[in-house]
Amino acid sequence: MELSDDQSTHTANDEYGRLNPNSLLGGLFFVVSLVFLFYVIPNYINLPPYMQHPLLSPRFLPQLAGWLVLILAFVLMVNGLLYPPKREEADELRQGVPILRQVLMLAAGAIYAVFFEQFGAIGSGIFASVLLFMASGLKSAWIYVLAVLFPVVVSLLFIHVLNVPLPVGTLWEALLQF
Repeated sequence: MELSDDQSTHTANDEYGRLNPNSLLGGLFFVVSLVFLFYVIPNYINLPPYMQHPLLSPRFLPQLAGWLVLILAFVLMVNGLLYPPKREEADELRQGVPILRQVLMLAAGAIYAVFFEQFGAIGSGIFASVLLFMASGLKSAWIYVLAVLFPVVVSLLFIHVLNVPLPVGTLWEALLQF
């Protein structure tokens, strides 16, 4: 039985090869976790002079998270090198995503991270949610009410129920002084 040209090219492009997303992301997270474990934690997380129990140390949870990421990144990298994943139809669907949608999603994350102190948790959350909803192409006005309501409710739950202090925002504090 002969293979047609269409079938032979389809099977040749079926696998990513050794340089695939799993091995690349695994390697990247492996290096980032090494930097986190051996540079960031020792140099930027200070220990009190006396600790009764090592689990009470401020370094314990970051070290635990760092070691877990290191182990899982190593497993992902080795798995990607030994068993390259096959291409899926969804990979071709993602290639047609408009650039504006990608830029809006990246802008939402950047605005949330950069303006968290200036706009506060609620303000930056609303702005990022609206950008994400715009990137999704949602046009219903009721959906955008959720973009405002969801960050407000989540932030108020963190502030009043979980007692996590979130910034109000220096911009709002300056406006309220007048």
